[in-house]
Amino acid sequence: MPLPKMTALITGCSDGGLGAALALTLHATNRWRVIATARNPAKLTACTAAGIETLSLDVVSAASIASCVTALSQLTPSLTCLIHNAGAGFTMPLMDVDIAAARDLFELNVWSVLSVTRAFLPLLRAETEGGAMVVVNTSGSATPAGMLPFAGVYNASKAAAMGLCETMRLELEVWGVRVVNLVTGAVVTNFGGNRVVRPVLPEGSMYEVVRGEVEGVMDDEELARSGGDRMAWARSVVKELERKRVKRWIWRGKFMSVLRVANLFPVGTFDSVMKRAMGVDKVEKRIKEVEGKKKV
Repeated sequence: MPLPKMTALITGCSDGGLGAALALTLHATNRWRVIATARNPAKLTACTAAGIETLSLDVVSAASIASCVTALSQLTPSLTCLIHNAGAGFTMPLMDVDIAAARDLFELNVWSVLSVTRAFLPLLRAETEGGAMVVVNTSGSATPAGMLPFAGVYNASKAAAMGLCETMRLELEVWGVRVVNLVTGAVVTNFGGNRVVRPVLPEGSMYEVVRGEVEGVMDDEELARSGGDRMAWARSVVKELERKRVKRWIWRGKFMSVLRVANLFPVGTFDSVMKRAMGVDKVEKRIKEVEGKKKV
């Protein structure tokens, strides 16, 4: 059987995540040759079982990126679509953030987008079947109305990635490479389950009096469970990516329709809604109770 004409490489395809869902969905169309990658190849079991080709890729390692480019070049002379999905979450009040850890998150969520795109650009530019495409999976939390409380570093990293995406779009389209901003909302994955430890406030935090409430918000289990189905999300994304004219921004995931409208209003309009949705209203109420008792 001849190989499909279109080739896609996806970063961050560990089992149970959005990357794996996209890989499986693209592969199922029989129109794409999919290369699924992950830092730990042992976590690519779902893709491997489906017959998808896999490669090792640690997006924050220059050596790993170079090795992956070499390996891909031996498989195909060009690349139709590069999908940036690798990333991590980070929850902590901004006043308690470990700056070194925050910088590490930016290496993964922001700078890897640039370094990986630059490395694979020659293969993208070699694509002759209708042009190449770079897709950056950002987040609704990168938009003003979607900023999640106690996730400021994550929000900022996704906003920065969105900024890179928009600038790359303008700079690369003159070379025939389209850049798409995939704005993803709440989707049920094992994203939070990959954490080694649950987020814990440091000793001496100004939120000590509401430690339980704040750590409950940071744990975000309720938000994670409220998301949409990841395979349904992947099918809707693939449908958009296969359009003759792919949109510059693709909004997919639960709450995205509401968020798009909310971003048309003045900043702060929906603060109370966000506080209630994330449980921050309970934190606020508890702080007022504790501080009120101190004044008595």
